[in-house]
Amino acid sequence: MSASNTEIVKRIAVNLGFSYCGIARAAPLDDEARKLEQWLKQGQHGEMAYMERHFDMRIDPRKLVPGARSVISLLYNYFPVTTQPADAEVKISKYAYGRDYHKVIRKKLKQFLLQLRQQIGDVHGRGFVDSAPVMDKAWAQRAGTGWLGKHTNLINKQQGSFFFIANLITDLELQPDPPVRDYCGTCTRCIDACPTDAITPYSVDANRCISYLTIELKDRIPDHFKDKMEDWAFGCDICQDVCPWNRFSKPHQEPDFKMKPEIAAWNIKEWEEMTEHIFDKAFEGSPIKRTKFSGMKRNISFLKKQ
Repeated sequence: MSASNTEIVKRIAVNLGFSYCGIARAAPLDDEARKLEQWLKQGQHGEMAYMERHFDMRIDPRKLVPGARSVISLLYNYFPVTTQPADAEVKISKYAYGRDYHKVIRKKLKQFLLQLRQQIGDVHGRGFVDSAPVMDKAWAQRAGTGWLGKHTNLINKQQGSFFFIANLITDLELQPDPPVRDYCGTCTRCIDACPTDAITPYSVDANRCISYLTIELKDRIPDHFKDKMEDWAFGCDICQDVCPWNRFSKPHQEPDFKMKPEIAAWNIKEWEEMTEHIFDKAFEGSPIKRTKFSGMKRNISFLKKQ
């Protein structure tokens, strides 16, 4: 029965547009828990205090979803058809080009559960996409969709790393997929390319990461990062852009992820002159709203100082 249910799960994933689907047994993440605890003790999570909360749920999906037996890990491609030019004065991470991925993928996870119930019966579970105490990359690795690279992003051998990760924790008994081995080898391109030296092999110090500085950090950006931001105003893709595996990236087919015209066309002067009203209108439903108008203006101002 688990074999036929597994086939149904994989088929639904394809029909809903997910690029990859892997399955892992719902069990404690013991090794990952030790690494997370050490990372937190070193203070490398910066101001992200939420990483410390619900630690027991974060490492054991059965405490988050009682009766859980399987974790269905799903990858959704966001590699764009067109990107900002290399000389863009204000750079935005590719994941934020279009509509907020949380909204897009949550809808698909609801459809996923609905179709599971229609085809299998009384199925219980919850879907998560980067919004709960779920170690999404750890589960994606366990489920065999890829390995965690030295920059700590999940890498898929066929299509690189430009994926959103979603997880469906369910009480279904399913056949787990074997994990894949690490193919980073001796490569250190992501480490060498990081302008703020945030990356050490298989770890990132958030306090030095441009994505953290431009999105998560609520205070002013420390002056010692002046001349190191490389025009990034929201997020950063450097470690992924230099990764050799991303030469296999393929453009996504999701209309909601199409680049907003403002991201494609605005120069730094237009970003500087942006009012809160224009910001709210231009980036309605966008991940960029996460940093808020004040945060975006802070980031633009910091770039101008360089």
